[in-house]
Amino acid sequence: MSKIQEAIQHKILVLDGAMGTMLQRYNFSEEDFRGERFKDFSHSLKGNNDLLSITQPQAIRDVHAQYFEAGADIVETNTFSGTTIGMADYHLEDLVYELNFQSAKIAREVADEFTAKNPNQPRFVAGSIGPTNRTASMSPNVNDPGYRAVTFDDLRIAYKQQVEALIDGGCDVLLVETIFDTLNAKAALFAIEEVKDERQIDIPIMVSGTITDASGRTLSGQTVEAFLISISHIPLLSIGFNCALGADQLKPYLKRLSRNTSLNISAHPNAGLPNAFGQYDQTPLEMQALIREYLKDNLINIIGGCCGTTPDHIKLIADVAKEFKPRELMVVG
Repeated sequence: MSKIQEAIQHKILVLDGAMGTMLQRYNFSEEDFRGERFKDFSHSLKGNNDLLSITQPQAIRDVHAQYFEAGADIVETNTFSGTTIGMADYHLEDLVYELNFQSAKIAREVADEFTAKNPNQPRFVAGSIGPTNRTASMSPNVNDPGYRAVTFDDLRIAYKQQVEALIDGGCDVLLVETIFDTLNAKAALFAIEEVKDERQIDIPIMVSGTITDASGRTLSGQTVEAFLISISHIPLLSIGFNCALGADQLKPYLKRLSRNTSLNISAHPNAGLPNAFGQYDQTPLEMQALIREYLKDNLINIIGGCCGTTPDHIKLIADVAKEFKPRELMVVG
């Protein structure tokens, strides 16, 4: 049994908050994104947050440290777009292995520093595997419904490279997250299983989908139950939801999930819904009150934050998580 599998039996584990929200505070310029190494690169790099693990590693280190300081047990690597598919927008496909390896290494070093300071609270690194900006289930062209911008094999190959680098960099767990298309997720899970087989290793896997709106479905049209069934052939540490919705709007779907699975459940909702300017206004106290309801209803084993959440949100979430026991896993049959 891995250390994270052991830890989750005894306490509700706290995941970090948003990396992007924190990096926006730095207001990095094009030159900052480029750093010395890419100063003459022929394409714009501003907005490529994953690249900051190479060009601004201290900022990434500081964000991880702030979340651990706030009480997080797990931080996610800065690799949400870390595939050749995601990096194609910036013409940096050749950098994918290094980006993932360095991101994992930074998070690992910070986690180890915090574990050394307090061995009673071991800290963990989750390799963040995002959904890419393409969908394997649907056509991006309304006039050609049979067209696909990406194939299952394209995704599998891209994810495999990312997974290998995240493991080499020292991740404790892999987090396939913000899933809007289950076929993309299945490609990621297939790639993980391939790497596990080839290396004769076992690494825990977390899966986190996204309910895109009040219809209660993922973008590719699956209900909570269908999503669960689609990925239940893989042994998972946890299943859950993140992004798109605030804690309040996400709760009914977590309830449905908890009634239908014997797996650990994770949630990292946004800080409410975005305002007219795309900003998130929900305060840490408001979010804490909503998370307390999750805990009272025995819904979750892992809790964190997505868009708009900061170390202040995570601190109050960690404080309230200490008051409750983790959700008991029941046999669903």
